[in-house]
Amino acid sequence: MRHNKKFNHLGRTASHRNAMLANMACSLIKHKRITTTVAKAKALKKFVEPLITKSKDDTTNSRRVVFSNLQDKFAVTELFKEISVKVADRPGGYTRIIKTGHRLGDNAEMCFIELVDYDENMAKTAAPKKSTRTRRSKKNAAAEETQTAE
Repeated sequence: MRHNKKFNHLGRTASHRNAMLANMACSLIKHKRITTTVAKAKALKKFVEPLITKSKDDTTNSRRVVFSNLQDKFAVTELFKEISVKVADRPGGYTRIIKTGHRLGDNAEMCFIELVDYDENMAKTAAPKKSTRTRRSKKNAAAEETQTAE
């Protein structure tokens, strides 16, 4: 039985998994969007969202904690300088997973994971809809006909 075993090991040893998630998190921070499998994206979401939350508080200790997870000082600088400023008012949910279909070679379910505040397509506000009426009552139609006949 697998009671209380929620963690997806992704078929890797612990050191390999930690290194892979750290590299994927650095790529996500640098490029704002990466393409990967759904299982890796879900594991990455659990890995990177606490780091983004930690980056909102720009102290020496929080920088050290984030660096111990990422091991890339350029990614840490990018996280604390740009990303934390953009997500300062957001109470969580910094990433979005969008499924893109299946990979051709092994039919793995693919997706891309992106930082929510950096997606230009989703950030554009929709154009306000015109309030055109499609249903017309018979009373108004009869009144308009009498006005045009006069």
